[in-house]
Amino acid sequence: MKKYFQKFKEIWKLMLLLLLILITFSYAMFQGGFVSWFLFYSFLPFALYALGLAFYSIKDIKAERVYTKQEYNAGEKFKASIVLERNVAFPLFYAIGEEEVGDTLSGNRDLQKAKTMLFPGFNRVFGFDYSIENLPRGEHTLMGIKLKTGDPLGLIEKEKILPVENKILVYPAYQDMVYRPVAHHFDQGMTASKERVQRDTSMAIGVREYQPGDRFSWINWKATARRNDIMTKEFEQRQSHDVVILMDCAPEPRFEVIVSFTASVIRSILRKGAQVGLLTLSAERKAFPARGGDAHQQQLLHHLAKIQDGSPVSFDRVLEAESFLAQQNNSIMLVTAQLTKELIEKAAFYNQRNASVSIFLIKNGQESPTKTEKNLRASANARGIRLVMVHDGQFAEAFSEVNRG
Repeated sequence: MKKYFQKFKEIWKLMLLLLLILITFSYAMFQGGFVSWFLFYSFLPFALYALGLAFYSIKDIKAERVYTKQEYNAGEKFKASIVLERNVAFPLFYAIGEEEVGDTLSGNRDLQKAKTMLFPGFNRVFGFDYSIENLPRGEHTLMGIKLKTGDPLGLIEKEKILPVENKILVYPAYQDMVYRPVAHHFDQGMTASKERVQRDTSMAIGVREYQPGDRFSWINWKATARRNDIMTKEFEQRQSHDVVILMDCAPEPRFEVIVSFTASVIRSILRKGAQVGLLTLSAERKAFPARGGDAHQQQLLHHLAKIQDGSPVSFDRVLEAESFLAQQNNSIMLVTAQLTKELIEKAAFYNQRNASVSIFLIKNGQESPTKTEKNLRASANARGIRLVMVHDGQFAEAFSEVNRG
């Protein structure tokens, strides 16, 4: 409907232009005299230019967007140059260039300021530059260049979106921090080893005397018969730093801080040489098993660049649905901005099943915990769950607080 209305508007303006030319000419013919002919000849150049512009097509103008890279970090500056090229050098009195973007960048203040007035004249190649000072996190689509031109009197106007689609990916902002494995706390105040010991039962490296808790399958019968004492196999022991992060994706004003902190933790864990997994539930559930390496880090950050706060259920229900985590021997980190009694109870369930659970409660800059959150923190500590308040801009203190208790 809009397309037909635009076409009707163009035809109507062309008819109006022809009518004005006819009226001024008729006035000069019938009225005669210097004034009437002066008005006609003064209007004629503008009318002829408008008439020529009416038949000039801006659809043939080609647009190109030039920029340095396709991947950025949130907060970085984006600069682009728009180059417009045409085959016919029809004199354009003015043109207005504007970037057309997708929903993720619509309403950006820098783009609103980037609306540029151009004076191409007879130039076949012209263009403009613009910049976005602080890129927001996400995958952004640059769809095309909106070009608008017209005649000096505003009788004829032409507008066209020149298609030139590009996409840029903006990773979440991060802060450098030093990861320290989280100690496992119990009601009595005792602290287990920060690194859970795992035995590699695929390879025995020796034998030793039986100790309470050794499995029946570990008994070395030949050594037992030779020494006349129960001997068990000695296995290579290795220490596990593996971590699984569950990130709260419920609608939340502090969601960008949650994503930024999660990205910072992932980078610090992998830089430490440990393995990290990630589980999120937004519009869809995405689970990444605990792995290490640069490729895995890139995969996780790519996911965090696109994720939105669209979880249909509360965080405690997400945790309840992932009961398989209780069978794993990984540390669990919960990142959220909403602390509830139900979340503490679900976290305690995992904490009792040989999985060290930490809750990182995200706060804005100088935001203080509420009375309810203080009470819930005491309840969490009593159940052996470490709860850490993390303020925006102070991520580096998160793990120092973990180890201070």
